[in-house]
Amino acid sequence: MILLKAQVESVATRKDRTIKLSFSTQELRGKDAAELLDLQNELVSLGISPKGLGADEIALLQENKFGLEDVPNEKSASQRLRSVLYIAFTQDSKDFKTFQDYYTNKMESIINFYKEKLD
Repeated sequence: MILLKAQVESVATRKDRTIKLSFSTQELRGKDAAELLDLQNELVSLGISPKGLGADEIALLQENKFGLEDVPNEKSASQRLRSVLYIAFTQDSKDFKTFQDYYTNKMESIINFYKEKLD
């Protein structure tokens, strides 16, 4: 668990009805910054309190699972597949200019593979 003090810089709504939060922190030590950067694009639990989180609140965050099937710090099967495809793209882009083009092509291949197996 990473626990740090941060300032809320912005709150914005998005088209899909989600909310984007932006925070800034004080300067972090190298290993702390690296640990935080490793969480980029990961589903995490987030506790926000203007007075800091107490022991009970921290315990609650550590114990709870949020979302229907989501477990914090674990990727869904589709997230894992996307990550694997991204690594494959970086190793051999197969003449695709963007990852999105590569991803769309590979997903269509997977979909067609299983559609052919249907009755």
